[in-house]
Amino acid sequence: MNLIHVNNITIPELEFYASTSESRLMHWYEPQEGVFIAESPKVIERALADGYEPISFLLEEKDVPGQMAHILDQYEDTPVYTSTEDVLLGITGFKLTRGALCAMSRRKLPSVYEAACEAGRIVVLENVMNPTNVGAIFRSAAALGMDAVLLTQGCSDPLYRRAIRVSMGTVFQVPWTFIDETKEDYLEQLREMQFKTVSMALCEGSVSINSPALKEEKKLAVIMGTEGDGLREETIRRSDYIVNIPMTHEVDSLNVAAASAVAFWELTK
Repeated sequence: MNLIHVNNITIPELEFYASTSESRLMHWYEPQEGVFIAESPKVIERALADGYEPISFLLEEKDVPGQMAHILDQYEDTPVYTSTEDVLLGITGFKLTRGALCAMSRRKLPSVYEAACEAGRIVVLENVMNPTNVGAIFRSAAALGMDAVLLTQGCSDPLYRRAIRVSMGTVFQVPWTFIDETKEDYLEQLREMQFKTVSMALCEGSVSINSPALKEEKKLAVIMGTEGDGLREETIRRSDYIVNIPMTHEVDSLNVAAASAVAFWELTK
């Protein structure tokens, strides 16, 4: 095990873990893959199982023989930086309540076709900017049987630390990629892959999520928008279905993460 004790919070090797912006991490290396930070033994293990390569680990000295031991033993040459709680707080800006951090290399994302062509049920996120919501949607997608997640460029990155943490590492278990809308019409691309598109929206003429017609479709792409503005009008207009979730007590909408769980459950059972 390549243990390295540190007392200096400014050494270059730890710059990954400092209060560095997610966007800077994303573009740290060339080519475009960059770096992301995984947090907690369970999440780190899921990322490693998905084939991501660790750059280094960071944890408190007291946690070395704990939950991370079996992981660290598999990566004998990877630097494992350790220190006291106070020093690590100075580096990261927060207490490591989940035991460990791991800086990992990003990798090239699959194409939309590669991520979704063999899927039966997928979700498309349109400009969902909150990383907490993105992470929660991934967790529901994994738990409830969705096969892939596609995101427009306006969405939060699923590999942001908060999104990874909220997802409990399920971003490493469900295929996903970003849609480059400057190069492709994703609705048309979904149709070419034989998907019927489902816009989740509160619109006149929408059908209930429990409509039998939806369950009869072999391939569905469920499109969900940001909480404030919802889906784009063009997306709704061009979709095969416009779908609502029936509600009571004069509640007119759910948080996008909550709505996604309801939709996934109904459309995959």
